[in-house]
Amino acid sequence: MLHNTYKNFYFDALILGSGAAGLTLALHLAEKMGADARIAVLSKRQLQSGSTWRAQGGVAAVLTEQDSIDQHINDTLTAGGGLCQEPAVRFTVENGPSAIQWLIDQQVPFTRDTDDQHFHLTREGGHSQRRIIHAADTTGRAIGDTLLEQAKQHKNITLLDNYLAIDLITTAKLGLPGNRCLGAYVLDIDRNDTVLFRSNSVILATGGASKAYLYTSNGDGASGDGIAMGWRAGCRVANMEFNQFHPTCLYHPDARSFLISEAVRGEGGLLRLPDGSRFMHRFDERGELAPRDIVARAIDHEMKRLGVDCVYLDISHKPAAFIQEHFPAIYKRCKELGIDITKDPIPVVPAAHYTCGGLLVNHEGRTDVEGLYAIGECSHTGLHGANRLASNSLLECLVYARSAAEHILTRRQEPYPDIQIPCWDASQVTDSDEDVVISHNWDELRRFMWDYVGIVRTTKRLLRAKHRISLLLSEIDEFYSNHQISSDFIELRNLAQVAELIIESALSRRESRGLHFTRDFPGTLPTARDTVLTPRH
Repeated sequence: MLHNTYKNFYFDALILGSGAAGLTLALHLAEKMGADARIAVLSKRQLQSGSTWRAQGGVAAVLTEQDSIDQHINDTLTAGGGLCQEPAVRFTVENGPSAIQWLIDQQVPFTRDTDDQHFHLTREGGHSQRRIIHAADTTGRAIGDTLLEQAKQHKNITLLDNYLAIDLITTAKLGLPGNRCLGAYVLDIDRNDTVLFRSNSVILATGGASKAYLYTSNGDGASGDGIAMGWRAGCRVANMEFNQFHPTCLYHPDARSFLISEAVRGEGGLLRLPDGSRFMHRFDERGELAPRDIVARAIDHEMKRLGVDCVYLDISHKPAAFIQEHFPAIYKRCKELGIDITKDPIPVVPAAHYTCGGLLVNHEGRTDVEGLYAIGECSHTGLHGANRLASNSLLECLVYARSAAEHILTRRQEPYPDIQIPCWDASQVTDSDEDVVISHNWDELRRFMWDYVGIVRTTKRLLRAKHRISLLLSEIDEFYSNHQISSDFIELRNLAQVAELIIESALSRRESRGLHFTRDFPGTLPTARDTVLTPRH
């Protein structure tokens, strides 16, 4: 609990986001900064509400002699459609084994082989080897729970839930020379009060923006907060047009955003049409083990061709004991909904899953703004290119969190600027009795993003989306200037900003590559270039 009359706090490191990236960074800082360090980890909802806890498959890393660093690099480059930055890929993959060992040292309960001598490794789409270390089919929960418990043991880590960042504070915004991040204005949701957090090092670990789409595997918190705040602070963004749609989200009226892990296909699951026939061989020689962009487009094509609501993922040909051992959470959830996956195929549809673009950073997670870092899904490191290889996301969180920690440690002795930061002023705004406008705009945004900026795009659809988002942003700006803000409004504001970045990026890419497929430019240009947007202000 925080107590301060002036609602003004200072921390050596202010981490926005309590998932794998944020907690890994906090633990590395706590281990090396010393007992007098003050580290804050803020979560806008419960500490366990982020995407980390929803991750099923696992973490990709080279962990056997049969595998190699070069194979993992090549698989990543192939999946990335020519847009991965090879130095970033090599940096991530080479640091993978040590990152996994650190998780093991933290006591993450990874699944072992039947002989109990080695960790069980599975294989997922796009991988040439079994290299996915996992904890059954709830790897994210195992990692998240373990790291959170470790963080609670450190007295110099302050964990705060229901604290939602409104915006970053920079010298540029205060009309001062340069552009250095000084902290953030944060909404204390429980008290409906705004607090000033000051820090020499502010780290965005806020996750992605898949909530911009009507159908998503993500939770409600994936509203692109860090990307939007970083953009407004002066950071460039890259490759925002590449939204990964996971091919297999459970299709059921009582199942909300429940993912069917990539590992189900990795262990032999087959995609079938309603008549039971397979179809993936018509789209890629790798069949069900093709990368996600290919599988998602194939499913989307077949659903539209046949006019059906879903396709089916069938692993019932495997022994029941094998299915229950490898996929206990999926088995349990489906059984609750009347689907016995040991006997029945699973109805699935594609859903927005991962934001491959984000705030442009270097190997240390540094953004364009001094003192501001971005790690995890809100960042663009160059690892994912035009399509993320399965299970590389948690790996990126771990590797870049450790690297960012090393750089933050070098800045610890820098004095905090002697600058008077104004407190949040809400004296000129009024309470709004039009909360229905927020819910309506939220729904409208997600629907037109799904219809116009989805798996298959056209220039006409994108221009329609651009017009709609322009009107929506004008309404949001007007509301922001005149009314008391709420957590729902802050997320809507951020989501709308990120939606605009996605649309602008998609319009500027006049080709089809990886996750971005447009009927107007179905071919791929000979030279691969990143889409980089720069703030105008």
